[in-house]
Amino acid sequence: MFKRLFRKDPALEVGEALFAAASEQSRAPALYEEMGVPDTVEGRFEMTAIHVWLILRRLKGEDRAARDVAQRLFDVMFSSFDDALRELGVGDLVVGKKIRKMAENFYGRVQAYDAAMDAAASREDDQGLAAALARNVYESGDPEIAAQLADYVRAAATAIDAQPRADIVRGAVSFPESRP
Repeated sequence: MFKRLFRKDPALEVGEALFAAASEQSRAPALYEEMGVPDTVEGRFEMTAIHVWLILRRLKGEDRAARDVAQRLFDVMFSSFDDALRELGVGDLVVGKKIRKMAENFYGRVQAYDAAMDAAASREDDQGLAAALARNVYESGDPEIAAQLADYVRAAATAIDAQPRADIVRGAVSFPESRP
């Protein structure tokens, strides 16, 4: 009877594994050294958000197990952000406000990146992803600055989309090399 109370949520374990993979990939030196992503707290947030979004995008519209994993991945990401803010010395009274703002930013980026990927898939706008990345990652209005990163994100989306859903729902995801 008590075993059920202390059993770990399998979806949470998978969410933790997927977040670990996304976090590791978001720290790839090529993203910062070769693609010019700012190596700042904000730049690292952007890269983590992109890599988590790529996984969430793959799990979207799938069965209940995939939805549970997607929710746990989201929860783990924001729990990690909460921990990071506290490590940076942000006070308890401010952490909630900052997390709420980060969540709003994340949802805004998800909408922009989804719309850009949909437009590119329908051949309406091939520069939309680069423009969204330029605004969010580089704080620039010039999509050319984000062209390499946009190519990487498209390649990562293609690679993740090709991976079996069952593997991802078990916590196994792989990203392409982050070379331009």
